[in-house]
Amino acid sequence: MPAGTSRVFVSHLSGVRVFDPNGDQVGRVRDVVVMLRVGGRPPRVLGLVVEVVSRRRIFLPITRVTGVESGQVITTGVVNMQRFEQRPTETLVLGELLDRRVTLVETGEDVTVLDVSMVRLAARRDWEIDKAFVRRGKGGPLRRSGLTLTVEWSAVTGFSLDEHAQGAEALLATFDQLRAADLANVLHHLSPKRRAEVAAALDDDRLADVLEELPDDDQVEILGKLKQERAADVLEAMDPDDAADLLAELPVEEQERLLGLMEPHEAADMRRLMSYEERTAGGLMTTEPIVLRPDATVADALARVRNPDLSPALAAQVYVCRPPDETPTGKYLGTVHFQRLLRDPPFTLVSALLDSDLQPLAPDTPLPAVTSFLATYNMVSVPVVDDSGSLLGAVTVDDVLDHLLPEDWRETELHEAELNEADQ
Repeated sequence: MPAGTSRVFVSHLSGVRVFDPNGDQVGRVRDVVVMLRVGGRPPRVLGLVVEVVSRRRIFLPITRVTGVESGQVITTGVVNMQRFEQRPTETLVLGELLDRRVTLVETGEDVTVLDVSMVRLAARRDWEIDKAFVRRGKGGPLRRSGLTLTVEWSAVTGFSLDEHAQGAEALLATFDQLRAADLANVLHHLSPKRRAEVAAALDDDRLADVLEELPDDDQVEILGKLKQERAADVLEAMDPDDAADLLAELPVEEQERLLGLMEPHEAADMRRLMSYEERTAGGLMTTEPIVLRPDATVADALARVRNPDLSPALAAQVYVCRPPDETPTGKYLGTVHFQRLLRDPPFTLVSALLDSDLQPLAPDTPLPAVTSFLATYNMVSVPVVDDSGSLLGAVTVDDVLDHLLPEDWRETELHEAELNEADQ
């Protein structure tokens, strides 16, 4: 390895691709595993936590790493696909050392750890942590000022102590560019204490997006550790169908407390969704599709479709209804597909472009029928109406997939069987 790449700051490794000698990608780095040592000795780097294509996390011994250069990690090509399980003597750098409050030995001043660097030992494949990048002043997500400095590992103390007030600023900065599903995967593998700290530091919208990607147990755990007022705010920021599913996992008394703290119209949507059977169109639908009145124009529709907060499935079509235009709406008139909006002049009324041949579904339509409908007509979402013809919501293909997969699919990697066979 070139001398210039013999020291690496660990935060720079987050998300870096791992390749075998043939140039085939193995996965991405998610953390670094070290073993703390007594007497102020630098921690020894044991290896990397690598997330492979199936989202399984495996352990890559540092002795299998032949290079860290140009934003990539090169391995010997010999990789054990067994799932990583942290041992009591092991510490995760990103998950457990960043944001820790430690003390400068010389001055006794408390500082916050923003990063640490690992260095390759001369003439060996072993690595160790040699320096800490710290910030003077109080920590916390709202306190970014303060002098920063890089010090030798031996110049600080306190890493071996159990941290009761560890922040999450540096960890969140490290994973700032992750998609919600990938950040959810990071949270899932943190300790419950650290997971709660990171969740508390996320803003409501980001936490809502992440919760939607987590297994039910993690969702309930995180929500239960938030103050009730904030828990209600996060539920309001979630997609209504996902929030209703999460509420359904809670005891009835807790449901009512949270619903009482929500905005009345948001709580009404939750109660309505929770009144339907889970594996029906009513239980699957979102109550926030794009709804337009008949006198809206193509320009109006495209402006609504451009909303970056909409999922691709919801942005694929708009639903035209008579007033009121919030679910449950006035009479449902028909659907206008996004491709049709692109073909017609901006001043055209959406009522002139309706696909009225596509029959909506009743809220009690069972999941197999919903799935068949989407597959038969090659749709990514479908309207749901009540007996009076009012639009109640829309079922999107991603919600259908969530319910077709095994209940624990977020915890079980999709390609585990194939990887096990390859490992054999």
